[in-house]
Amino acid sequence: MDGFEVPPHEQWQQQVETVLRKTGLLTEGDPGPQVPEDLLATTTHDGVTVRPLYTAGDEQPEAGHPGLAPFVRHSRPQGCVAEGWDVRQRHTDPDPAVTNREVLADLSGGASSVWLRLGPAGLAVEDLADALHGMHLDLAAVVLEADERYEQAATALLDLAAERGVRPSALRGNLGADPIGVHARTGRAPDHSPAVELARRCAESYTGLHAIAVDGLPYHDAGGSDAEELGCSMAAGVTYLRWLTEAGLDVDTAAGLLEFRYAATADQFGTIAKLRAARRMWERVARVCGVSEHARAQTQHAVTSSAMLTRRDPWVNMLRTTIATFAAGVGGARAVTVQPFDAALGLPDGFARRMARNTQSLLLEESHLAQVIDPAGGSYYVERLTDELAHAGWEWFQRIEAAAGLPAALDSGLVAERIAATWNERHTAIAHRRDPITGISEYPDLDETPPRRAAAPAEPGGGLPRHRYAEDYEELRDSADRLAETAQRPRVFLATLGTLADYNARASFARNLFAAGGIEATEAGATESVDDVVEAYRRSPSPVVCLCSTGKVYAERAAATARALRQVGAGTILLAGKPQEQPPEGVDEFVHTGSDALRILTEVHRENGAKR
Repeated sequence: MDGFEVPPHEQWQQQVETVLRKTGLLTEGDPGPQVPEDLLATTTHDGVTVRPLYTAGDEQPEAGHPGLAPFVRHSRPQGCVAEGWDVRQRHTDPDPAVTNREVLADLSGGASSVWLRLGPAGLAVEDLADALHGMHLDLAAVVLEADERYEQAATALLDLAAERGVRPSALRGNLGADPIGVHARTGRAPDHSPAVELARRCAESYTGLHAIAVDGLPYHDAGGSDAEELGCSMAAGVTYLRWLTEAGLDVDTAAGLLEFRYAATADQFGTIAKLRAARRMWERVARVCGVSEHARAQTQHAVTSSAMLTRRDPWVNMLRTTIATFAAGVGGARAVTVQPFDAALGLPDGFARRMARNTQSLLLEESHLAQVIDPAGGSYYVERLTDELAHAGWEWFQRIEAAAGLPAALDSGLVAERIAATWNERHTAIAHRRDPITGISEYPDLDETPPRRAAAPAEPGGGLPRHRYAEDYEELRDSADRLAETAQRPRVFLATLGTLADYNARASFARNLFAAGGIEATEAGATESVDDVVEAYRRSPSPVVCLCSTGKVYAERAAATARALRQVGAGTILLAGKPQEQPPEGVDEFVHTGSDALRILTEVHRENGAKR
């Protein structure tokens, strides 16, 4: 900048080093990395290193221009500036009257399309006409999702449009044929010939409809990473192109019949980069397959992640989905679905559906998010992350293709094994709270009464599993609540040593940790001696004790306090603090930032159960 001296990179490093030394993260003589970039770097579940600083010196490929290959910046030259993205709301209630009421409320409240779950996990196909009563099929798009019954669902929609006199070319949406997605979720490979026939009908008459949904959600919901979702979606898209062109459709037409569906998460930069990388990867696939440049643009539908939703403290889901929707819009999705904040509890209520709609309305109408094409473009971090995700996803895609394609990779277990390994890694990070979940593993509300919702129809199983990141913590919370109704909630006694100033920080840490498992923590308060702690323990006994204080006080009183508590009935004795080579005499284990919280909480539950 004119008039300002550009600071050298070394100056930034020096100032960061000063801060790191003050916080104790960097000390003289420490083994391991000493460069600030290495100390502050993190690694994603794709193995991508996220560094604390990106500059113009970082190499990245040319992103191009919106609407032109490789479509990183957007699939259309105008982006979503003219009309915004498609606000697409999902409906899963099996009652056609309820679904009809919700569909009309969504459309009048700002939604521009509806997404219907049909079949055993949603609305009966035979009830489709009742569910869409009063809806103008030529004014709002309809997207179907019906698993193995996709042919019957598509036929029902097309017949309904004909009965109402809607011109075939006026229909918009997606017929939802996705036999590969069904294969991934159920382990059963349905006949794909009906999908090909539906594609042929769309190409001939229903030119405004997509015939096929290339769904990346099964791989995300199973715990997969962004690159794994990308690679699987590319492999599915290639398979569909093969099937359609083998049936006689030209490759440009076949490519235009596909709509890709991706998860949007609260990792906003990861979501932005994933959507941009997906368009770049698909452009390369389509180019190799001979698709004309104008037809290589990928149509994207982003859905806020089911895996990130929580049943406990579900109102926090509104914040998660807002971030995810922001990321989907910035990332260039053509359609966005915001799941209601109570979707993990069952069938959403009217308030939750309204909040989901208004999340999109606020970002579009008040924040004007769609008025800028690719607002993340040019960000050194986003461009680098887009490039690295594209390479990681491409490597996985190549492995699938080398294994004879996605259907074969699903049958052989290649996909399941790879995603299971990622889930195990993710699960470990969640258990150790390296991947924190607000309201669940961090800052839980022990007195919370979760809202109740009518049960949603069960989703099909048999294929890739479905995970939610909070599921293990929530299972512990549920168990603790059931015990509280019939006996006593699991408890831990906090043996607080010294003054409030001595123990408050570590006692607060311990209370938060144990509350994540639904465990009540009672504390001794300020104590001056071992006898004070023992007296407090006698008033509120518990099979598990956690000592809380400073290192100085631990050195003076921890061992004696542990011995005394053992004598009056304490079982497991923990100590809150940074682990040393050996715990003080009588202490079983340290609990600290980075501990395996799920294991500790599970053992506390077990100890409490044994004492009852």
